[in-house]
Amino acid sequence: MMAQIQKNNDRLDLAPKKFNMWIFIFTSFMFFAALTSGFIVYSGGRGHGLNVIMPDAFKYSTAVIIISSITLFLASRAAKQLQFAKQRLFLWLTFALGVAFFAIQVYAWYVLTYKMNVYLTDPNASRSFVYIFTGMHLLHIIAAILLLLNTLAGTYKNIPQVRNLFKMEMTSIFWHFLGIIWIYLYVFLLLNQN
Repeated sequence: MMAQIQKNNDRLDLAPKKFNMWIFIFTSFMFFAALTSGFIVYSGGRGHGLNVIMPDAFKYSTAVIIISSITLFLASRAAKQLQFAKQRLFLWLTFALGVAFFAIQVYAWYVLTYKMNVYLTDPNASRSFVYIFTGMHLLHIIAAILLLLNTLAGTYKNIPQVRNLFKMEMTSIFWHFLGIIWIYLYVFLLLNQN
């Protein structure tokens, strides 16, 4: 009886946190929509396109973030099936893929800057948007990696299963959202690269 009351209290305590996550997701979506709208207004009104082919590194980072969504899904499924060792394994894989995504994006900046002569302070400000889009996304990725590490740490502690599943759900919502946002940004950049 007491365990059931505690479980219900845990669910009530966690509901506002989930609502806050959805508010954050909505504001992040609006932020990226505003960035892409700003690019459209600037480049369309002045005839300044990117005039640069996107580095292949962006293609590879897209594949990495898609695979990381799959590994996080597998971690969530393992958590629901009480397979905690498997959950940890897939969380570690997701973490490694998140770090790889970050590193590939930074490498793409290197390619843009040193091999393609595209700079953050480029006279064609449309090109600066590539750094702004990817930089703001990388800030969100850092937050997602920290959230992922918090979830991973919870699997090593003796936390109630309701909290374990909640952490997995919050991490999954944010991580999958960032995957969708990256695909949106990448396709947007591809469509505007000329």
